[in-house]
Order: sequence, then structure tokens, then C-alpha cells
Amino acid sequence: MMDSKAQLTVDIIAKVAEGKITIVNATKLLNKSRRTIERYLQQYQKVGIQFVVHLNTGKAPVNKTPDYLKRQVQALIKEKYFDVNLLHLAELLEENENILVKRETLRSWAHDIHHVKRAKRRRGKARKRRERMGSPGLLLQMDGSPHRWFGDNKSCLIAIIDDATSEIHAEFFKSETTAGCLKVMRDYIDKKGLFKALYVDRAGIFGGPKRCNFSQMQRACDELGIEIIFANSPQGKGRIERSFDTFQDRLVPELRLNNIHDMTNANRYLQDVFIPQFWQQKIQVNAKNNDSEFTSLPAHLNLDDVCVLKEYRKIRNDHTFSYGNKFYLIDSPLKHSIAKQKIEIRKTSSSGFLAYFAGRHLAISEVVEPTKLSMEDLEIQKKMDVLALADKLGNVSEASRISGISRETIHRHRRLIKEGGKEALKRQLTQNIRHKNRTDEELEKLVIDFSLQNPHLGQAQVSLQLKVNYGAEISANGVRYVWLRENMNTSALRVQLSQSLLKIA
Repeated sequence: MMDSKAQLTVDIIAKVAEGKITIVNATKLLNKSRRTIERYLQQYQKVGIQFVVHLNTGKAPVNKTPDYLKRQVQALIKEKYFDVNLLHLAELLEENENILVKRETLRSWAHDIHHVKRAKRRRGKARKRRERMGSPGLLLQMDGSPHRWFGDNKSCLIAIIDDATSEIHAEFFKSETTAGCLKVMRDYIDKKGLFKALYVDRAGIFGGPKRCNFSQMQRACDELGIEIIFANSPQGKGRIERSFDTFQDRLVPELRLNNIHDMTNANRYLQDVFIPQFWQQKIQVNAKNNDSEFTSLPAHLNLDDVCVLKEYRKIRNDHTFSYGNKFYLIDSPLKHSIAKQKIEIRKTSSSGFLAYFAGRHLAISEVVEPTKLSMEDLEIQKKMDVLALADKLGNVSEASRISGISRETIHRHRRLIKEGGKEALKRQLTQNIRHKNRTDEELEKLVIDFSLQNPHLGQAQVSLQLKVNYGAEISANGVRYVWLRENMNTSALRVQLSQSLLKIA
């Protein structure tokens, strides 16, 4: 089958051969050179109209990729590399499978099976480009990204990045907390030194509107001489925001491929493999100026004393203070009273803390106050007092008259004491003993079943119908008590319970 272009070529060359069209006119009509027209004419005279068919038509190219390789790569995309982008996929195929495929070929194979990871396209707002800082250490950006990084539960990646070089330090935490941000900043300062400014969003952790002037991060930066700058939009600190896109695009599949499902191994892989081998080699850049703005930590500052959660409590006149609903006494010897002053609490863990005053560590001890007896203990003590009264008088009847407790109850408590001691009395308080005046279980079940079958009937009607149809004697108030115990005292509740039982059935 010839297309229109090939048909035109055959018609014109045939007329040239018949002498109806000159070679010069044929070159103009076909937009070919004279040499090409002469070659067409020679081939037409030899093989006829077959000259228009290229000799390579129907033959596979010499450099064609084998079909088995295409099927192998597509199978790997579906089963193993289903959540990676094309560039990352090409790198992983070359590194892990020893398969080298060109970018466009790989893209066409992925499109054939409708399995291409696309970037999210959102309508953006035009913003003026901001150039990077000239020197490292002038400005760092910090933020956290909650995501399902590994496993089924969400965790948070807290990262800090240099605006001039994109050098990054990051660590996984259970959530974006003040302690996590302090740890990431402390580790970065310990490695590189003090920087000039920190660019963050307006979250309460960093001292935004929610925690204005009492944020732990803001307090730590003030002590270190670091200025906090608040961004008015996420795009303002786009360097850290785009880094999270890269982490979610590349780090998540790599953690899955390496069977990493816990935070410890995820942090180890992030800091020992991903950042050194990928980020530092392909993302990190050189600053415009080689002069670093990082400064060494002054001798009088200790990061362990700054990058820690601190709270303050007022000291009472007796040198005690309260923290965590407990009282503590200052045991350290003091020359002068520090009553009415504020003591510094440094949290070391979720439950532990250290107390400081004027930079000095103070020894403290918990003040244990006597606790009141619970209602359960008071009830047991009351029973023991009645038994002691009966033993003292040697007459159960007299002890019953004085205490108002029946003789049967006193004898029962004596038996329990002999069988299990005081604990037997305690267990009696929590046992589910059915009251002797309560409706029989069979009658209660009949009331419940009939009420669910007829949820629109009231308590009086249910009582009457049970008596007429089943011969069951139960008052309207008895029906209501059953409904209250089963949380079905309204028609709406009975209808809802009836429908749920039908779904289960």
C-alpha cells in the first residue's frame, strides 16, 4: 500500500519516463535534486513502481532493543519499581539490574503499560525569583514533613538546609516536635558551627503567632545569637519545601526496596547512604563565595545546655517547687535563701528532668505526701470495724443491732476473711452480683427481643403485649429498667440497634 506522497512520486517519474514531463520540472514538483530524479528514473526502468519502496522497509533496525528486554523491564516496573520516576528508574535499572536503557525508550515502554509516575501539576502564582545566598552559613531553612516514609504509620522528617549550597541534614521522628527540631539544629551546629539566620514558617514550634515569645526554638536561637525569620508563605522557603518533594519521590521507594520499616534503620540509611551518595553528589552545589559565614561555638556556651527543653517554676518559702503534679524539695546546700526566685527545669526525657539555678545544678528529692483512702478502702475498713466489734462483744446479734448490718452479712464477711483475707472483701466490691429483686434473665431476653421486633411500641404497650401473647408478667417500669440497662430506652435507639443486628445477620 502506497501513501499519497509515494503515489505522486510514481506518477511523476512515470510521466518523465514517457517524456511528458522534463527532469527539471520533476525536481520542482517533488522538491528533489536532479541526481535523485535520475536515480528514481533508472530504478523505475529496472523494477517498475517498486522503486518507491525503500529496501529497509519491513526489516528490523540493526540497533533495535530486543523484545525480551522490553518485557523484562516492563515486568520490573510493575512488580518492583512501581513507585519511582523515570530518571530514578533508569538509575536503579543500571545499578541493580545491570540494564542500560535510553531515557526516551524507557519512557515509551512505561507509557505502553500506563505506568508513569507524574508530578503534581498545580496552578501556580507568579513570583519573583530569589537568588541564593552568596556564602554558606548566612541563611538556613528548616521545616518538617509528615508522610508515610516507611511502613504503614506516618512519621515526620525534620530537615535543615543551607540556602547557599543546599547542604542538608535530616532525621526521622515520630512527629514534628520541639525536641526533634532542637536535636536537628544541635547536630548541624555541632558539625558546621553557628550560622546567622534561620528561615522558618509561622508554626508554634518556631515561635509563630500560636506561641509568640515563649517558643523553645526561639529561646534557643536567642541564646545562640541566631536570628529567626518567619516566611509569609511556603514558597518563601521553597528550598526546603522542594527538598521534601525530592525525598518523597526518591527516598520512599529506596526504603521500600531495602526492606526498611523502622525508624532506626531509616535514619541510618538516610544519613549514611542517601545523603552522601545522592544528595551531596547530585543536588548540593558550590556557593558563589568560598568564604564561610559559619562561626565556632563560644567557649562559654554548651549546646547540651541550650538545645534542650526548658521550663521555669517559682520556688516557695520552704525551698520546694511543683512540677508535673508533684512536689520537689531542693537538697543542695545554699548559703542564702532563693525563695520567690525561678528555678530552671531542663527536660532530659519524657519523665526525667534536671533542676538548675543560676547555672548550678541542684540536687532535689520528691516530697511524698500521705494519700487519702479511696472509697473502696473505706468500705473495706468499715466492714473490718464491724467484724472487730462482733469479736469484741462476742455477740453477732448485738454487733448487728449497733452497726445496722444484718447478721447474715456479718457471717458472710467472716467466711470471706477466713477464705481469702481482706482481699476477699475487696473482690466483693467489684464482682457483678445479680440483685435478688432484678428481673429474671429469660424474661429480660424476652423483653429485649420483643422490643427490637416492635421498636415503635412504648413501655406500657410492651408490658401488655408480653402478658397477652406470652403470659409474661412484667410491669411497664420493669420494661423501662431493662431498656435503660441495654441503652435502648428510646424508639430511635431501638430502631438503630435492630438495624445493626440485621446487618450482622
